[in-house]
Amino acid sequence: MNILAFGAHPDDIEYGCGGMLAKYAQRGHVVYLFIASDGALGGDAEVRRREQKDAARVLGVREVFWGDYRDTEVPLTRELIVRLESVIRKIEPRMIFVNSPDDTHQDHRNLAQSAMSATRYVPNFLFYEVPSTVNFAPNCYTDIAGVLDTKLAGLEAHRSQVAKTNIEDLTILELARSCANFRGIQARVKYAEAFQSVRLLLNL
Repeated sequence: MNILAFGAHPDDIEYGCGGMLAKYAQRGHVVYLFIASDGALGGDAEVRRREQKDAARVLGVREVFWGDYRDTEVPLTRELIVRLESVIRKIEPRMIFVNSPDDTHQDHRNLAQSAMSATRYVPNFLFYEVPSTVNFAPNCYTDIAGVLDTKLAGLEAHRSQVAKTNIEDLTILELARSCANFRGIQARVKYAEAFQSVRLLLNL
């Protein structure tokens, strides 16, 4: 099965669904990423691209696609929808993940809204959360206890961003572990990732 995750910036995907993607890759499924911008306003663009490639290797990702939009200027336009559709046609994914649209960052909102249009014929489509997501009410979870270290290693590959949480003495790794523990408690496991499903096809 081909799996596709959309992220507005480098490290969004690792935080939101890195554990889920690692589980898919370990089970032999093929994982692809689409990163809309290089996150240049959060650091050096080339460094962030290199970090994203390192993180992809940690998670077992086959290929990373880049949108080449400017950081903070990911548009809600037909052009972006067409770009996402072209990636979907190339990969033919059965499962797609993207930033939640209920978010304080405009890039996350615009990518999510565009993805809703671009993925209208894909059977499985889920939103993930990041630290700037608000009002997130998950309705499905995955147990990531066995891949938590892989998820955190993927986040740690974004070395220039680890300390940039805007919370004193709290790294993104600590934040991700705490979130995974909280979502795990909700799901009645130790560590979990949480999702909002737009569509979820359950095959028995």
